[in-house]
Amino acid sequence: MSNVSEHYPAKGRVIIHVDMNAFYCSVHEAEEPDKYKNKATAVSGSIEQRKGIIVTSSYAARSRGVKTGMTVREGLKLCPELLLIKPDFELYRKYSRGFMSIARQYTPLVESVSIDECYLDITGSKMFGTPLQIAETLQRRIRTEWSLPCSIGLAPNKLLAKMASDMHKPNGLTILRIRDVPALLWHKPCDALFGVGKKTAEKLGKLNIRTIGELAKADELLLTKQFGVVGSWMKAAAHGIDHGLVNAERERNKSIGHTTTLPADVVKRDEVFRVLLNLADQTGRRLRRQKLMAGTVQITIRRPDMTTITRSHTLSAPTHSSDDFYREACKLYDRHWRAGEPIRLLGITLQNLSLQQETAVQLDLFSYEQQPRKEALMKAMDQLRDKYGEDAVLTAGMLGDDPSVLIRNKRIRGTSLQKDDEMLYIDE
Repeated sequence: MSNVSEHYPAKGRVIIHVDMNAFYCSVHEAEEPDKYKNKATAVSGSIEQRKGIIVTSSYAARSRGVKTGMTVREGLKLCPELLLIKPDFELYRKYSRGFMSIARQYTPLVESVSIDECYLDITGSKMFGTPLQIAETLQRRIRTEWSLPCSIGLAPNKLLAKMASDMHKPNGLTILRIRDVPALLWHKPCDALFGVGKKTAEKLGKLNIRTIGELAKADELLLTKQFGVVGSWMKAAAHGIDHGLVNAERERNKSIGHTTTLPADVVKRDEVFRVLLNLADQTGRRLRRQKLMAGTVQITIRRPDMTTITRSHTLSAPTHSSDDFYREACKLYDRHWRAGEPIRLLGITLQNLSLQQETAVQLDLFSYEQQPRKEALMKAMDQLRDKYGEDAVLTAGMLGDDPSVLIRNKRIRGTSLQKDDEMLYIDE
C-alpha cells in the first residue's frame, strides 16, 4: 500500500476522463460484430433520404473522409461501401449505463457529462492500485465486458484529463501533468484549449494571441478587460490550472431541449412551424414529466453552411404548456430569421427551470377561468400518451416525414440538447 500511495499526490486530486470512441458505431459493432467489425459505418438520422445527415462514423469511415455533419450523399460519394445504420438510442443508453457502472466500481465520484463520456475522481481509490493501474483496468474492462473502445485521460484536474483523452484516439491512454503543459500544449492554437471556441479564438487573434502559450503569457488585465472573468479563467487554463470538481450528484437540469437535423433544407415558413410544433410538443412533455416550469424559450437555427444562431425570449411568467413554447418559438423565428433563407437544423430549448411546486403561476386576467380546463386537458393527454405511446394523441400539424416527428420515438429519437437520458449530439 505504501508503494501505491507514492503515486498519489499529498495534496490535490487525481482525475480520469473516459471518452468512448465513435460511440454509436462502436455499439452497433459490439452488437453485430459479424456485420460491422472493422467496416466503414455511419449512423444516419435519415437513411432512406440520401440528404440525411451523418450523426457519427466509424474510424474506418473517417479514414475515407466521412465526417459528422455530412449528408449521406456526400459520405457515399467518398466511401461507396459505407454501411448506413439507423440510430437506436435505447441500445446506446444500455451500453452507456454499462460502462458507467464499471466506472462507479472504482469511485462514487463519477460525473456523467454525456451519453459517451464521464469524469472520475480517484483520489481516494488507492485500494484499487495506482492511478495508471486503475486507468488501464477501466479501459480493459470496458473493452472486454462491453466490446467498446475508449480513450482515457489521466490528470490532476478535469481540464487536463479531458484534453489528455483527446490526444490519442482510438484506444489511447494519456497522462497529462501541469508540468507537461508548456511542451505539449503551448504550441497549439487557442481553440485547442477545451472551453475556448472559435469565436473567442478569433477575438484573441485580434489581440495577437494565437497560441495557448501566448495566452498563458498574456496580460491578465487585458484579458479581463476584453472577456471579463472568463479572461482570468483562460489564462489559468492555459497554464493547466482548473479548480472544477467532479460532481457526482445529478443536478436538476438547467435546460431541456431538442434539435433535429432536416433531410433537406427548409425554406417555407409553414414547414418551419410544423417542425417547431413537434419540438415544442416533446420539450414540453419532458418538462412536465420532471414536474418543472420554464421561464425562457430559446430557438436554435443552423444554415446549410453549419453557421448557427440562437435567440431567446423570457416569458412574463413560467409555464409548462407546449402551446406557449410553440407560440414563442414561432415569434422568435419571425423576429430573427429572414424569410426564404434555407435552414438545415432547428431546435427548441427551455431554460430558467423551476419546480412546479415552488413556482408561483401568474394567471392571465382574461383567461384565468379557462386555465383549470387547459391544465386538465394537458394532464389527460399526457396520461394517454404515457399509456399508449407518443403517437396516441397528435394534432394534424405534427404529421410529416422529416426527423422532427421521430423525437416521439425513443428508439430513433432525434438529437437532444440534454443529457436527460436522451440522445446527445456528439462529434467524437
